[in-house]
Amino acid sequence: MPSAPLSVCLTDSGRQLQLSHPEGDLTLEALWLRERSPDDATLDSLTGQRLIEAADLPLDLRLSEAQLDGDTLSLAFSDGHAVSVSSSVLLAECRAPQAYQGMTFWKGDLAQLPEADFAAALDDDAALLDMLEQLQRFGFVRVSGVPDHEDGMQSLIHRIGPLRRTNWGGIADVKSVANAYDLTMTQRGLEPHTDNPYRDPIPGYIWLHCLRNAAQGGDSTLVDGFSAAEHLRREDPEAFACLTEVSPGFRYHDATTRLESEGPLIELDSRGQVARVRFSNRTERVPALPSATLRRYYAARQAFYRLIAGDDFTLHLKLAPGQMLIMDNYRLFHGRSAFQLEGGIRHMRQGYVDRDSTASRRLLLADQLADQLSGRPDNREEATA
Repeated sequence: MPSAPLSVCLTDSGRQLQLSHPEGDLTLEALWLRERSPDDATLDSLTGQRLIEAADLPLDLRLSEAQLDGDTLSLAFSDGHAVSVSSSVLLAECRAPQAYQGMTFWKGDLAQLPEADFAAALDDDAALLDMLEQLQRFGFVRVSGVPDHEDGMQSLIHRIGPLRRTNWGGIADVKSVANAYDLTMTQRGLEPHTDNPYRDPIPGYIWLHCLRNAAQGGDSTLVDGFSAAEHLRREDPEAFACLTEVSPGFRYHDATTRLESEGPLIELDSRGQVARVRFSNRTERVPALPSATLRRYYAARQAFYRLIAGDDFTLHLKLAPGQMLIMDNYRLFHGRSAFQLEGGIRHMRQGYVDRDSTASRRLLLADQLADQLSGRPDNREEATA
């Protein structure tokens, strides 16, 4: 990014640095600049981890000098430390990120599904990055050409990060069985929901591989929960606020497992953006809150449910053998229609991969491919987490 023309001056007796540029003024604390000085004595050159104890820096730390030469900003601090930093890097780091950066919200009329090819993503980094970027953009991607056996998707999982194991193991069957331990293992339809809100942490991405889908019914449904939540914020701000404030509990109990957690149906980040949605009629346990709060919550929950269960927001598709869905369990609601086994077998395999390893793989691949295109050497080690 080209550097913007700047001027600098010290204010508040050196406790602040003011950078003036065409987009406006930026005021930075001396202590903030000191603790992130990009020199080998302060930050590890490989990991960026801090080598000094920032909490021990003097609270009255000041800048004694600030000189600008082109893009290079030279700083001297009252503790004797001196460092040179890139002004354009500082500006880029302080620039407010765009809302929902890299995401495209969608509704039930999404015309072009995000698609990927299994073999290409397995063998080619650019294809894998494209798959992960579509997953980030839309919250799901449909992958074709998955090997037709029970562990067919596992080799691609290994390209991204470790398989998240639960009390049910790693990759588990999703098909109708006698004495089902979960309602996913029955023939009933499933309302839009997120998986496992009773876990801590909640699994990040759901991988659902279709082996057989000849039963009558059994179509998958997907809803962009962020899109629905933002619609609720615009149309019914009182309901939206309630669902960000009240935290119901979620519970799964069986003979060997006791899992309990809590959290709002719409969770916001520090900027007020939707960061996670939850909905699990099967496992939700609302505490005995005061009557006024309960009534407010029940009305808000109903308003949200009518959105995510309605045709406007619901995408319908039927997976074919050799296809799989990768779904963002923090953003998407998923479900299915009921099915009848008289029409044939419906057999899916499902596993989880966490968000940190998935994001790490996407960001690392983007950096590596950008370095290759620019001709810069890349000495970073391959990593998936």
